[in-house]
Amino acid sequence: MNEHDKIALAKRKVEAMTGFYFHLATFVIVMAVLLLVNIFVSSAWWVQWPLLGWGAGLVGHAIAVFGDTPDFIRQWQAGKIEELKQKM
Repeated sequence: MNEHDKIALAKRKVEAMTGFYFHLATFVIVMAVLLLVNIFVSSAWWVQWPLLGWGAGLVGHAIAVFGDTPDFIRQWQAGKIEELKQKM
């Protein structure tokens, strides 16, 4: 891997991390608002459902950004990059 490839990969990783942090901040803000709405407006306790659903998506996003990508996905990505590169 040459220096240009390393810089491009590092840039993509930083962009992915930035996207995750914006996702996390949005999650925290929206969940705080929903919790307040649930406490002060509603008599039924429902805030756990969006928390669990969106939280699962957030965990998946974190794994995709910070976790190790499984080999079959990495192989598919490499093949797709080659395929798209050939079309250009």
